[in-house]
Amino acid sequence: MIWRAFFSAIGIVLIILGVECLLIDSAVLAAGVVDDPMASQQNVMFGGQASSIQSRIFRPAEWIPWSLLASGAVVLIYSISLKRANA
Repeated sequence: MIWRAFFSAIGIVLIILGVECLLIDSAVLAAGVVDDPMASQQNVMFGGQASSIQSRIFRPAEWIPWSLLASGAVVLIYSISLKRANA
């Protein structure tokens, strides 16, 4: 069974996301940059406005990093407590 590895991976990802949210104040998510990065870069380089790209600002609330860290720790402890298949 791969449940142990699955829950370990989920726990580690939650802990990493919690640490990242703890370290940042805000993150700017720009729409359209992934779709056509050259066009958005040319708009800015040749005097175009960068405001044509719609962007969202993500500001994690104070409780989000701590909740992610706690959830990740609980899931990681759960994965450690699972029995091995052949042991």
